[in-house]
Amino acid sequence: MGPEVVVVGGGPAGSAAAYWLAAGGRDVLVVEKKTYPREKTCGDGLTPRAIHQLREMGFDFEVPEFHRIDGLRSYAGDDLFLEMAWPEHSVFPSWGGVIRRADLDAQVAALIHRQGVRIAEGTEASPIANGGGPIGVRLVGDGDTEVLRPEVVIVADGSLSRFGRQIGTSRRRDYPLGLAARAYWRSHRAHDRFMESQLDLRDGGGDTVPGYGWVFPLGDGTVNVGVGLLSTFRRWKDINTTDMLHDYAVAAPAHWGLDPEAPLTAPRGGKLSMALSVGPLSGPNWVVIGDAAAAINPWNGEGISLAYETGRMAAEVAEQALRAGDLSVLGRYGDRVHAAYGDYYRFARLFVKAIGRPTVMRALAHVGLRSRPLMEWVLRVMANLLEPEDDGTGDEVYRALEAMVRVTPGF
Repeated sequence: MGPEVVVVGGGPAGSAAAYWLAAGGRDVLVVEKKTYPREKTCGDGLTPRAIHQLREMGFDFEVPEFHRIDGLRSYAGDDLFLEMAWPEHSVFPSWGGVIRRADLDAQVAALIHRQGVRIAEGTEASPIANGGGPIGVRLVGDGDTEVLRPEVVIVADGSLSRFGRQIGTSRRRDYPLGLAARAYWRSHRAHDRFMESQLDLRDGGGDTVPGYGWVFPLGDGTVNVGVGLLSTFRRWKDINTTDMLHDYAVAAPAHWGLDPEAPLTAPRGGKLSMALSVGPLSGPNWVVIGDAAAAINPWNGEGISLAYETGRMAAEVAEQALRAGDLSVLGRYGDRVHAAYGDYYRFARLFVKAIGRPTVMRALAHVGLRSRPLMEWVLRVMANLLEPEDDGTGDEVYRALEAMVRVTPGF
């Protein structure tokens, strides 16, 4: 007898969905194309929202690979900077972390295995269509082929989501797309307890680029250094993110001691679908979660916390559908996702549209970093750490942003 639920993809989203379904007693199989530990292009940073979800799953934060982060240090240029601790919150912890995705995903995979989840590593999954009805799953691994007919399929195969596209999901082209590149460097300051971001990013010619750079310390003598760019920048297709990363390594604050010509790894990068630009989020017996659903936060390019959260939502809705014997209940998943993130992402799309203009991005960075109260509020917004009582204030600022964008020439 096959599993009740097949989860396609063993990253944060798929692992979270599998964990919570198994915790409810469901028979779950996770299908992972690669084998653990596997390399993933990622900034490796965990926000307090991600820490909360991992803590709920019983993750061991005492493992040596995990480095605790107490806050964010933001720069605009060489000398204008502000250091901010993660805010106190009624639900989320006031700390974050950095851990290589290879280590994070392997340890969470071991955690869900102990929960009773079966994991098929080195196995590729493809959908078996059924004329618009419930899909099956074909597994190919080690030369063997197996066909499964699970009651529910959860699609969590990342931003390219080959499986998702084969069952009919697609990305809205009018929504923002992110581009990012990262590499690892050796640094004598890798024990730093603050993440660092550069908000006034320049190319080799000194021109402002509407994106940001980061240095995330890993606590082991190395740092994750990366850059991000948005497709709302009119010349984004002309930008080479590898060159952009090199330029940032040259310009990064001297205290990191980076040698721009001596990264420990070659740059790796790719495109990031974000802002819930992918749909539909559910079908006859399937739901799409995490990066496969473009759940990446447009405010900051972070996707791990959203992957864990959407995975948990999918598990809860799938459990309801299985218990009721009614797969139409899976349609509630999209409602939950849009209720949780819809307005937040709608205003984020306006924000990234505004900062697509280099002059706007630079002005906001230089003005914002001169006001600690403003930047502390911005940190809460960008990391989605507003308290329920902050909603009114957030709406007022969002509305002001919306008005500003709509009257800006060229938008």
